[in-house]
Amino acid sequence: MFRYVHTNLIAKDPDKLILFYKKVLHCRSIDEKRDLKGDWVDRLTSLKDSHIKGEHLLLPGYGDDHPTLEIFSYDALKESVAPEINRPGFGHLAFEVADVEMTLSEIIRAGGGTLGEVVTADYPDGVEAVLVYARDPEGNIIELQSWRKKREL
Repeated sequence: MFRYVHTNLIAKDPDKLILFYKKVLHCRSIDEKRDLKGDWVDRLTSLKDSHIKGEHLLLPGYGDDHPTLEIFSYDALKESVAPEINRPGFGHLAFEVADVEMTLSEIIRAGGGTLGEVVTADYPDGVEAVLVYARDPEGNIIELQSWRKKREL
């Protein structure tokens, strides 16, 4: 067996971030909350006395168990570097939505922000995409996208 299971975000305020992803981006709880500590966690993370708490949220548009967005927090957090769209490593989470502008407004009302502008891009076969990058309340980058047939003039 080989399958994609989850993406992990480490949060400063996991409860707030979990609520944001549930409310604004339609992720849902599948009752997979975690409160992890002990020797095996220390060995896995290479951290002494590590303690991890958080929850797995089912990503919208998939089955009843995976893939999930795993939002965790450690008792001891290191200073973070603000995510940037062109920084090597993890870049962004992408969500296909019915209305990019409306979802962006919901993100902003819920404490997130914008990054760049809403754009419309032409793709082959008469398809266009409406796209924007945004930020969740902790600064992680989210891409919103909506696909449709080009409008005839």
